[in-house]
Amino acid sequence: MIPPPHPVFGLAQSTARKLWTFCRSLRLPRSRRGRVTLSLAVVYFVWGSTYLGVHVALESFPPLLLSGSRNLLAGIGLFVFAMRRRPARPTLLQVRNAGVVGAVLVGFSGGMLAYGMRTVGTGTAAIIVATVPLFAMVIAAATGHHIARAEWGAVALGLVGIGVLSHGGTTGTAGGSLAVLCGALFWAIGAHLAGKLELPSDLFLATAVQIGLGGAISTLVAWVSGERMMTLHFLPVLAFLYLMLAGTMAGFVAYGYLIRHTSPLVASSCMYVNPVVAVALGALLLGEPVTTGTIIAMVLILGSVALSFLFDDRRRGV
Repeated sequence: MIPPPHPVFGLAQSTARKLWTFCRSLRLPRSRRGRVTLSLAVVYFVWGSTYLGVHVALESFPPLLLSGSRNLLAGIGLFVFAMRRRPARPTLLQVRNAGVVGAVLVGFSGGMLAYGMRTVGTGTAAIIVATVPLFAMVIAAATGHHIARAEWGAVALGLVGIGVLSHGGTTGTAGGSLAVLCGALFWAIGAHLAGKLELPSDLFLATAVQIGLGGAISTLVAWVSGERMMTLHFLPVLAFLYLMLAGTMAGFVAYGYLIRHTSPLVASSCMYVNPVVAVALGALLLGEPVTTGTIIAMVLILGSVALSFLFDDRRRGV
């Protein structure tokens, strides 16, 4: 005899249906400025709120399985949407490259972030992730790009900020902070590979393949490592749906649009805003303390990121 479905699944299905109906009723702006503004709003506020979503979802989902399954399902949904637009068929090389980028950018980065956030507060995690542009600069130097002394000064300032977080300014453990920091490093590596490797030309298809394959790899690793679903509750399932629909599907498409239609400075500006949104939501909804150390670390890290953009010759001329 087949057991009746868990009540949470009924609530989740109803909520997902309402969210899908709402998304279908939306109409994208026709002007380029309007689409850029909408994309910025998504990467600013939606990605800033995903730290809160991960914090809530971890009550029912183990970290790697949370990252993998949300991206796998989002990739499948975007793939179906992309194929309805009849895009140019990607080559096997493009699919392979998208899988590599997705594994690093989605699987490893998202998995490490979710793992670290088991013991790290939402605001602290967002501030640590703001070091992504600093890692990107180090990777650029390692691959032969000239980096000015002032840019290395920005890196030093960012490391000081991480030090402040690790000594009294964190809301979490040192191990969790290190895991989030590794997630930021993997994001920078994945973004670097995305700019170097040949990917499918269609934005939706390229995004679908990246997050879908990355999510599949992460889900497989989670299953092999022994992660299994925990007891499901309504709020964690609702957070999972939000992360899948808004944080992954809408967020990655919006970020991809900014990369293709604006300057790198504009596209990466979310790194300034996301920590502010995350800290505000963590303080308002979770009661996370905003300590003096947290504020100092935020100023130092975001200041170092701002300086890295200011002294980047490629971005300064845009």
